[in-house]
Amino acid sequence: MSNTFKYDIKTTKEEQFINISHLVEKSVKESAMKNGIAVIFCPHTTGGITINENADPDVTRDIIATLDKLIPIKGDYKHFEGNSHAHLKASYMGSSATVIVEDGNLLTGTWQGIYFCEFDGPRNRKVYIKVIEG
Repeated sequence: MSNTFKYDIKTTKEEQFINISHLVEKSVKESAMKNGIAVIFCPHTTGGITINENADPDVTRDIIATLDKLIPIKGDYKHFEGNSHAHLKASYMGSSATVIVEDGNLLTGTWQGIYFCEFDGPRNRKVYIKVIEG
């Protein structure tokens, strides 16, 4: 058994991480599934999904700052839209994450959060969450 949930996310900055853990928890709860997995998927080529610390906002700031050093916004890019950096960062972060669900709860670590990563905002985005029993 599985359920798919779709959520709209409005980003407000060119680059930002938005904690979407509550959306994953909501999907698991609404599915009434006790044991299985939750797959979180970003259908955008300039956005991504990651799991990292959610206690200190400086962690996500540091990730963005480091990505900007590794993959600068302005560079020797050929892509005509001018957002090659966003495509590269999205590929680096990845488009999905999977979390184990046990007894109706996400098995994330104490300090872990699930983030939508925006690299070409602000925009209206979508996130899909597939809850799969098993």
